[in-house]
Amino acid sequence: MIKYIAFIIASYLVGSISFAYFICRKFYSIDIRQYGSGNPGSTNVLRVLGTKPALIVFIADLLKGLTMVSIGRLLGGENLALLSAVAVVVGHDWSIFLNFKGGKGIATSFGVIIGIFPKIAPILLIVGISVIYLSRYVSLGSITTATLLPILLLIFKYPAKHVIAGLILGAIAVYRHRDNIERLIAGKENKLGQKVRR
Repeated sequence: MIKYIAFIIASYLVGSISFAYFICRKFYSIDIRQYGSGNPGSTNVLRVLGTKPALIVFIADLLKGLTMVSIGRLLGGENLALLSAVAVVVGHDWSIFLNFKGGKGIATSFGVIIGIFPKIAPILLIVGISVIYLSRYVSLGSITTATLLPILLLIFKYPAKHVIAGLILGAIAVYRHRDNIERLIAGKENKLGQKVRR
């Protein structure tokens, strides 16, 4: 039990590392939270600084999710991997290092999905990219894949504990996009490719 609790805390702390914040501070001398949407995530980095730093942030956030669930499985099996999955995403979204604020967890969640649900990761990737390509809304692609996650877990007959974890991860992602949902409904959401002034 102590091992479980310690690793869940470790997963939260690793998740709390905001690569968007630290990379933008270190290499571009800006606080990404003061630009664009104010969200310390790869999409906002893309709008403010461009493709290269956004891709670095996305990969780094993905890897922290994949790494923690992989270690969790080695240390405590599937149950610890699932608990770690939720903890690392919660850490990203409500970072202790950023006054319990953070990103929206899509890249980190995708890293988790690759590690625990490899069968459905390609499907979610294709759906997400397709929705973004057709609509030009990154948020809509994220919301769609988050909603689809628990549905696919049911379709592929994953165990109940996996479905519950997927439902939690999907619900967190949708909740974190609540402002985007309001802007989408109002027709005020920024489309992919729109840059913001620095």
